Amino acid sequence: MNGVVLRELRSIEELEEVFRLFDGIWHPDPGSEPITVELMRALSHAGNYVTGAYQGDHLVGASVGFLAAPAGQVLHSHITGAAIGRGIGFALKLHQRGWALDRGLDRITWTYDPLVRRNAHFNLVKLGARPEKYLPSFYGVMEDAINTGDESDRMLAVWRLTEPRVLAAVRGEPHRPKIPPDAVTALAECDGRPVAGRTDARTLLVTVPPDIEALRRTDPGAAKAWRHAVRDVLGTLMGEGARVTGFTGEGHYLVERTV
Repeated sequence: MNGVVLRELRSIEELEEVFRLFDGIWHPDPGSEPITVELMRALSHAGNYVTGAYQGDHLVGASVGFLAAPAGQVLHSHITGAAIGRGIGFALKLHQRGWALDRGLDRITWTYDPLVRRNAHFNLVKLGARPEKYLPSFYGVMEDAINTGDESDRMLAVWRLTEPRVLAAVRGEPHRPKIPPDAVTALAECDGRPVAGRTDARTLLVTVPPDIEALRRTDPGAAKAWRHAVRDVLGTLMGEGARVTGFTGEGHYLVERTV
């Protein structure tokens, strides 16, 4: 990866560098930092996952995770930050996967904002993970440059490390689902706003906006409408047992339900 080196981090100096990297990405208010140096130090010391990606002497990405329940099976990836569009996030995930497999773990979980289209694409298409739970207001109020003014709904992504779609993804073969001809649009977009449709079909498409982060700045009302619409449609479908099986290039979650 153009000279990018990944390594586990342990020293206070390294962890302070990670803190500064995350601060530069999220710009949190004082006291609202996503993770502290002290907590990273404790996690690293206890045998958890704290890794940085370096290009020369420059830190360009980092990831922090901890062992989760069921014991001996799961790593929960708490936070990952990296320069966008350079493949660093993917390299960190591959490193994280190898770390987990070396310790006998079979899956990695993490949460992400279901409205952020590029993150949904990265998680579902490029990595082959599956969203398994919709978590409304998971973090409560968040005060940072990315999330301020919005509610912190999250999707729980589960990366089953030896599943065929994941093995294909780590070989560089993205998971691109085929849309059945009888798929019905459960949530669409019209003039920048969400429009609810039918939810009684077996295969459903749930649209998310192209750039929710920009929309929060330019049209907070529309951003809030998208938050509530996706929660109402996708969150309800998943709560009823429907499964998200992919993410399309047009920005739809592909959802399968029993009817």
